[in-house]
Amino acid sequence: MHSDEDRRPDPDSLLKVGQQRIRGRLKLFLGAAPGVGKTYAMLTEAHEKRREGLDVLIGWVDTHGRRDTEALLNGLDVLARANVRRGAFLAEAFDIDAVIRRRPALVVIDELPHSNPPGSRHPKRWQDIEDILDVGIDVYSAMNIQHLESLNDMVGAMTGVAVKETIPDRFFDEADEVRLVDLPPDDLLRRLEAGKIYLPGRDGHDERQLCSRSVRLCAGAQSLHDRNC
Repeated sequence: MHSDEDRRPDPDSLLKVGQQRIRGRLKLFLGAAPGVGKTYAMLTEAHEKRREGLDVLIGWVDTHGRRDTEALLNGLDVLARANVRRGAFLAEAFDIDAVIRRRPALVVIDELPHSNPPGSRHPKRWQDIEDILDVGIDVYSAMNIQHLESLNDMVGAMTGVAVKETIPDRFFDEADEVRLVDLPPDDLLRRLEAGKIYLPGRDGHDERQLCSRSVRLCAGAQSLHDRNC
């Protein structure tokens, strides 16, 4: 027979489990090209989590004037943006400190590869997300595969576009879940023609090239998705 003392959990084991659980979970919405619906998918899931009773906060979402995306913000708490000043330079920034003070169960932070303005806590948004995960808050974020560091050169050769903002492979590999969000190229072209895709500084010819090349990028996105499954 085993005594009650024998059946008592080991304190060191309990502490180790507690330390493992304190980190938040990261879910990435991965796309092969702009306009496939990553932000829409994230916000749709955010509504589902809110209906389940979770405290959900929108930390950063740029709708780029898309009415269907703007409509999905209704009913969700949206964090006010911080103003960061450096000399004469004033810019809107993600308010990481407000998120940590608020401690929601889940925060949605779009545009993962984004660079923060000078004067922010970190140079990169993915670094902000690491801090948020470390205090036990779950995060939804989104990116396209051309921003993954190890694929940067390959995607640049395929698309003819140099991508300056990248995400370390380590950060991607540590995601708890990756959801692949994809559309057939013909659907992407229809979205372009309807003005539903935000591609700053690109003309129509370049946009069509991007969509046609997305067929090859989709294979890369699927392989990355499989890597995290």
